[in-house]
Amino acid sequence: MEFSSNNDIVKLCLQGMSMEEQNKSKEASKLFLQAWEKGTNDFEKFLAAHYVARHQKNVSDKLKWLKTALQFALKINDDSAHSAFPVLYSNIAKSYEDLRDFDNAKKNYDLAKSFGEKPSDKGPFYHGTKADLQVGDLLTAGGNSNYKPGLKMNHIYFTALVNAAGLAAVFSKGNGRERVYIVEPTGGFENDPNVTNKKFPGNPTRSYRSESPLKIVGEATDWVRQTNEDIEKWKEKLANNKGEIIN
Repeated sequence: MEFSSNNDIVKLCLQGMSMEEQNKSKEASKLFLQAWEKGTNDFEKFLAAHYVARHQKNVSDKLKWLKTALQFALKINDDSAHSAFPVLYSNIAKSYEDLRDFDNAKKNYDLAKSFGEKPSDKGPFYHGTKADLQVGDLLTAGGNSNYKPGLKMNHIYFTALVNAAGLAAVFSKGNGRERVYIVEPTGGFENDPNVTNKKFPGNPTRSYRSESPLKIVGEATDWVRQTNEDIEKWKEKLANNKGEIIN
């Protein structure tokens, strides 16, 4: 399943997080439980259970919900869920630690570490831009940020979700038409720290960055452009975002 902010369960979780930011814990808990009850697939259930867990009053109940989230995540053959394994196992380990079950705590900390920080995603990968490029061209770090004036980027960014690359193309600089290129990393890459384990567990948007160039190997034309209304909402979110870009 492709992660989308238009998904009803994702929307409920975002509303819950908004309530948390306003210190309205009871309202947030209700929204996360609503997301759990309305979830219809493994990804939605995993996501909702993760948030229900953090509103439990006692550690045993929290552990039960964390294990439930993990069970659903393990069913999903998708990097959107796999990227959450380290944080899921770490949270389970912390719960065992709080219960003074140190053997199970160590076991789960070791599992969290075993997944490491390097992405297992094999792509295909995409980069959105308004630049007119050709197969074989290289995209390199050092360009200006699309989101913060005057900031030179130390990495080149890409994603495994074609529609996410399309959205990036909308916000890219330039006067050309929006393009989504299929790219191959020429070196190592990492989860984008600006989105990974921020609002959502792991890296569900499958967003990555590299200091090495990306090689263009083709162009994707089957991506879906968001509506003008949704794009305006994104612009509003970006304008209100006061967080610093991790460069």
